[in-house]
Amino acid sequence: MQIRKSTPEDLERMLEIYACARAFMAKTGNPRQWGPNQWPPRALLEQDIRSGDSYVCEENGRVVGTFYFVQGKDIEPTYAVIEDGAWLCDAPYGVVHRIAGDGSVKGIGSFCIAWAYDQCHHLRIDTHADNRVMQGLLHKLGFTHCGTIYVHEDHDPRLAYEKV
Repeated sequence: MQIRKSTPEDLERMLEIYACARAFMAKTGNPRQWGPNQWPPRALLEQDIRSGDSYVCEENGRVVGTFYFVQGKDIEPTYAVIEDGAWLCDAPYGVVHRIAGDGSVKGIGSFCIAWAYDQCHHLRIDTHADNRVMQGLLHKLGFTHCGTIYVHEDHDPRLAYEKV
């Protein structure tokens, strides 16, 4: 597999992948994380592509996964307040959001998260409490559960993880 920055030509395929991910999440007990509002919206993905923070994962030239990745100091405003715990490290970090695969290739999530970690060696990521699949993956990849954060899109708490 290979990672590259997304282009406007990838947008329709990215939307297909997110539809696959929403269906998978609903089937595995997590219908609320992206389902009710058809997250992520097209306009946000277009903005991510323009900003250069959107990535796709390819297998044999075919886009099979997608995610958002950015790094820096205090880059995620929703991470400024963490409840029932604390972040492990206050240094600059990378954040992965909106990671999704189409289900055609095993290990897309692991590959994308490992790639992001290799870019900065300090990652933060959050997921819905019902997203047991992502929680299991993060534990497998050596992330530590640090507490609870809240996103602006809904009122469901998110489990916050970090790997340093």
